Amino acid sequence: MKKRFVSVLLTAAMAATMFAGCGSSGNSQDGTTTSDSGSSEASAIASVDDSKLDGTTITFWHSMGGVNGEALQALVDKFNKENEYGITVDAQYQGEYDDTINKLKSAQIGNMGADLVQIYDIGTRFMIDSGWAVPMQDLIDADGYDISKIEPNIAAYYTVDDTLYSMPFNSSTPILYYNKDMFDKAGISEVPTSLEGMKDVADDLVNKGGAGEAISLGMYGWFFEQFTCKQGAAYVNNGNGREDVATAVDFDKNGSALQTLTVWKELNDAGIAPNVGRGSDSGLSDFTAGKSAMTLGSTASLKQILQDVNGSFEVGTAYFPSVHDGDKGGVSIGGASLWALNNNDEVKEAATWKFVQFLVSAESQAYWNAQTGYFPVTTDAANEDVYKENMQKYPQFQTAIDQLHDSAPEYAGALLSVFPEARQIVETEIENMINGKQDPQAAVDAMADQINAAIKDYNDLNQ
Repeated sequence: MKKRFVSVLLTAAMAATMFAGCGSSGNSQDGTTTSDSGSSEASAIASVDDSKLDGTTITFWHSMGGVNGEALQALVDKFNKENEYGITVDAQYQGEYDDTINKLKSAQIGNMGADLVQIYDIGTRFMIDSGWAVPMQDLIDADGYDISKIEPNIAAYYTVDDTLYSMPFNSSTPILYYNKDMFDKAGISEVPTSLEGMKDVADDLVNKGGAGEAISLGMYGWFFEQFTCKQGAAYVNNGNGREDVATAVDFDKNGSALQTLTVWKELNDAGIAPNVGRGSDSGLSDFTAGKSAMTLGSTASLKQILQDVNGSFEVGTAYFPSVHDGDKGGVSIGGASLWALNNNDEVKEAATWKFVQFLVSAESQAYWNAQTGYFPVTTDAANEDVYKENMQKYPQFQTAIDQLHDSAPEYAGALLSVFPEARQIVETEIENMINGKQDPQAAVDAMADQINAAIKDYNDLNQ
């Protein structure tokens, strides 16, 4: 399957760029395993003595720019300076997540160009199908690594059939940000826990609290996926793409999408959630400018939000809202993970594993959390002084930790080969609905038809 997968992918990549939800399989659709590694790979790595690692250079492709990139480079520099094995890591910024995965696709004709690559969460199914990576579970088993150190609700997303395919690294969940000053002025003591509940406080937030708008709700595919999770519903079929490869979306059949879009449209029609644009950051500017009383955003945005607000009001945080108050579900993580690429070089694979362990160590993860706002994926990071100091300085982040722990692996989210494309489709159809071009049911139907067609095309090419 791998040879056909690669040839198909190279052809598709020249034509266009390939464009999660809740509710496992590492198998391809014809029943064969998609990984070319397995136990033989693990035994090969286990046979590499540490003395063979001296002088080894590994290449690490990542998508961390700005402050996050500086923090990552600091970790790389620390490893290069202090590791006892003589390993050198060459960290190379590849651009945005899409740029990284597309460069990886283009590199398949020869050597992959990297030994370790950072891939966003929605590229997980694609990476498993490709067979280009050594499952992280192989390295874990070969070394006897204690996987219980990794946050279980984070590891669950990247685990299929009890195999952890990649190592979580920069993980986040979305939360609700709210203007405490506006809430106090409006006399509202309880933050709404659902979109439906926002209707009850909207008038007071505007008329008494001084808000220009109750919530700046960006049209973002990740939020749509989370509303599906919060209803305890599946985004796609076949166990959310975890029991077998997904063949169709499920959100149209289980009613979760219609529930989400119906309430979303009601909020928009009532002026409670006006059109603030598409994308992850579309609602944040209105909030930080003191225009909206609430917004949704990643936990990793906390420091930037506090910096932009600059003390002009007190920022509060709360769990990501459900659609209705009675919904019982959880949240799925976002962000990215680390994939060890199979370049048939056991020494480099062993060196890569040493570096991965360093990146997810308690010390590294505490530093990473403090510098970036991403979750520490390692539970022991909570014992580090730098973590404790950061939590004391930014107590709002405790909401993110509590929300993560209050969720469950069953809400890990969907695995879908065409997730990037699906997310764009969802945003387009929500925008069409908000602009009055279609009602919620028509929007759901349009989403389902287009995503199902993309899934079918992908599956037909790669079966």
